[in-house]
Amino acid sequence: MSTFQAPKGTYDLLPPDSAKYLAVREAIAAPLRSSGYGYVETPGFENVELFARGVGESTDIVTKEMYAFETKGGDRLALRPEGTASVLRAALEGNLHKAGNLPVKLWYSGSYYRYERPQKGRYRHFSQVGAEAIGAEDPALDAELIILADQAYRSLGLREFRILLNSLGDKECRPVYRDVLQGFLRGLDLDEDTRRRIEINPLRVLDDKRADVQKQLVGAPMLRDYLCDACKAYHEEVRGLLTAAGVVFEDDEKLVRGLDYYTRTTFEFVHDGLGSQSAVGGGGRYDGLSEMIGGPALPSVGWALGVDRTVLALEAEGVELDLPATTSVFAVPLGEEARRRLFAVVTELRQAGVATGFAYGGKGIKASMKAANRSGARYALVLGERDLAEGVAQLKDMESGEQEPVALDAVVPALRAKLA
Repeated sequence: MSTFQAPKGTYDLLPPDSAKYLAVREAIAAPLRSSGYGYVETPGFENVELFARGVGESTDIVTKEMYAFETKGGDRLALRPEGTASVLRAALEGNLHKAGNLPVKLWYSGSYYRYERPQKGRYRHFSQVGAEAIGAEDPALDAELIILADQAYRSLGLREFRILLNSLGDKECRPVYRDVLQGFLRGLDLDEDTRRRIEINPLRVLDDKRADVQKQLVGAPMLRDYLCDACKAYHEEVRGLLTAAGVVFEDDEKLVRGLDYYTRTTFEFVHDGLGSQSAVGGGGRYDGLSEMIGGPALPSVGWALGVDRTVLALEAEGVELDLPATTSVFAVPLGEEARRRLFAVVTELRQAGVATGFAYGGKGIKASMKAANRSGARYALVLGERDLAEGVAQLKDMESGEQEPVALDAVVPALRAKLA
């Protein structure tokens, strides 16, 4: 047992389970790559103010959950708690919005950090795949991103997730609703932290998950009743495009999301098989975020899907992913000259795209065949001194037990044909 353990609320990804996470990341990224989204990677830490301004000073993320620290040089930095602000900062710094082809479409994958009470589905270190479309205000772009996430989940075999959809209005109509909502909330019996939130961002109170708060919110004014004509038309266009694409969604008038930067379209992917941590991903439009962090007006939309929670959703539905074999062929040399010759064959097999293992350490035939069996390889390739003299290797089918000699110079094409 090691002296050290992973920090509380974190986890290690180890084989064979880590293969699931890689497969989930690839499945989420695949439709993005085929839709013109380029890969972006940002630092694991940023200036604290980037998140304070972008995510919102009243959010739990900034006030309670962010890992912030001061460097030896006096800089105030934070481990990134989410991806959108970082990606937008990188796009602005790289002047991608000035290249002349808007929207700038980016996707990313990485680890994020929040100081939370650890529980199943909620960790202090977690993994997400996200997508952002920067610099265009178009309901088709909102619909595109929702469709791509839906496509990714269905490609993995998930069926029991739901898409919740809402509109948060814009700078024209939301202030009117904000005033009405504040008036309602000020009359409720709420704690001091929540009362402070009423003054900073009252919509966030609607996102409060506590039962005693939700009970008091019955009868609260709904934003849908205050949307301006432009926001109503925009939202109806998004809904129509999703319906035409065959994407099933549910209207959720209380859906706010936990970040301050969202405007108009907001959505969440939930899976009821995960208990209290039912959200597997979500996102929305954030038309004012660029200006909040010092950039030009760049209406944008995006989402992030949790890799950890997606894996939990797959397990909840009993979905077994069709993962490629880590080892298809396992080579077993018997003798020093056979080891050198067979290692050369192994190198050829790997160069030909055949996943091949090798019995290292000079083990005997019995131990080596046990290793071949544990590797999960379909075939064992055995080379002894007598085989070497005859210019052949013994190819054993690990499922049927059948064995046949194969010429050493024909091993690669023979195995590629059998594994095709």
